[in-house]
Amino acid sequence: MLLGFRYFVNLSCSCAGVQKNLNTPRNLFAIQLRAMGSAKKENMAKKNSVAVTPNSQKIVPNENAVVGNQFAEILSLKNDPGKLEKMTVQELKTALRHVGASSKGRKQELVAALKTVLESGFDGKDLLLSEKEPSEEQPLKRKWSKTKEKDVADEILEVDINTRTVKQSTSVETSDISGRKRTIKRKLATEATSIHVEESQKVSESDYAKEPWIRFAHKKPQKGWVAYNPRTMRPPPLTRDKDFVKLMSWNVNGLRALLKLEGFSALELAQREDFDVLCLQETKLQEKDVETVRDLLEGYENTYWTCSIAKAGYSGTAIISRIKPLSVSYGLGISDHDAEGRLVTAEFDSFYLLCAYVPNSGDGLKRLSYRIAEWDLSLSKYIKELEKSKPVILTGDLNCAHQEIDIYNPAGNKRSAGFTIEERESFEKNFLSEGLVDTFRKQHPNVVGYTYWGYRHGGRKTNRGWRLDYFLVSEALADKVHDSYILPDVPGSDHCPIGLVLKC
Repeated sequence: MLLGFRYFVNLSCSCAGVQKNLNTPRNLFAIQLRAMGSAKKENMAKKNSVAVTPNSQKIVPNENAVVGNQFAEILSLKNDPGKLEKMTVQELKTALRHVGASSKGRKQELVAALKTVLESGFDGKDLLLSEKEPSEEQPLKRKWSKTKEKDVADEILEVDINTRTVKQSTSVETSDISGRKRTIKRKLATEATSIHVEESQKVSESDYAKEPWIRFAHKKPQKGWVAYNPRTMRPPPLTRDKDFVKLMSWNVNGLRALLKLEGFSALELAQREDFDVLCLQETKLQEKDVETVRDLLEGYENTYWTCSIAKAGYSGTAIISRIKPLSVSYGLGISDHDAEGRLVTAEFDSFYLLCAYVPNSGDGLKRLSYRIAEWDLSLSKYIKELEKSKPVILTGDLNCAHQEIDIYNPAGNKRSAGFTIEERESFEKNFLSEGLVDTFRKQHPNVVGYTYWGYRHGGRKTNRGWRLDYFLVSEALADKVHDSYILPDVPGSDHCPIGLVLKC
């Protein structure tokens, strides 16, 4: 039993996989689990039973006495190393099975394993009970190739909850085609892997079904990473007697479709979050549709919309505000960029707010060159001009997962739009290196929080997503950020809303 844990960590002798979707507070304790090999342990009750015939009398041996004698014989080996060396392979395997250890390997390995058990202070007191319990170990299924492998030694799994590191190693015996055998040492895990376990808090599959975003999901986790949980990671809210502004951004993936959905509505979002300004991307509206949604939210009378004129039902951005801006402009002022309705800029007293929907590089990366060589560069220059008079807040779907922590499967998406090295370098060069600060990453440097989950593979249910939506702010505003957060519980789109609370 693992102290305060409500999870079971299942390990097999050759499996380097560890449940990576568990979360833990930092101030826990260190544990060490010894994961024995996948030997098929036989139930002692079955092993010591006596077969009966219909005409014979059923004989039930004294099981405790039998097992006790066996343990006494094993313990006697501790004081007689010579006897241990003389034991046959079968006797060694039987003894190791009786003490719950791995019984696989060659003779010298079995002798070493039994010596280790005896030297560790084994006394056999609790083994009678454990022998009656069925083994939960499962054999590892492997694909056959030119070599076949089998584990021959124990694995040691060390989990230090404070530093969240995992070390695993094993010996592997291989047989090549010629039948020659050789033993090699290898690492089962090539690098440290985070394991996060919540103490004294039950997190079951039903909990993940209700809150899938608390599932730690990443194919290449690093030391110290944890899953984002807005219930526990957000600071206390500011009260309205404090001077602050609350901004929200959301790629709605079609506003009209969103408004037709039953359940959580935009009005409920406004009532729950009490934001001052809402920025929308990918509204997919045409200019004739704007009037029907202009008064979308009661109390938010200042609405500014831009639509794509290059392609109907495509792109589109908007700013909806209960604070009247000093000025509003649309686009970058460059005709080659402004036909798709990708940018609205609102000037407020102490900052410019830019609602942007950055072009996707597209299938086959057909717009990659345009995106990094033209759009990103033009937007960066536009921001630098604005910063000459006021700090800037850039928000929206920026269509780039900047770092590996920002995407579930980094290795599998190196040539996918939104995670190419070209887009990530452009993001760094044109925005972050120019002085803009990624507010979420500054507040949560080791937190895995996604804002987009593809519909195709049901990524939202398993929390296999991307962080594509941002609040980037000028350095002059970075220290005024009270909270930069994600609202993964809000449905209706393949993206979820993000928020920024800025002290004035």
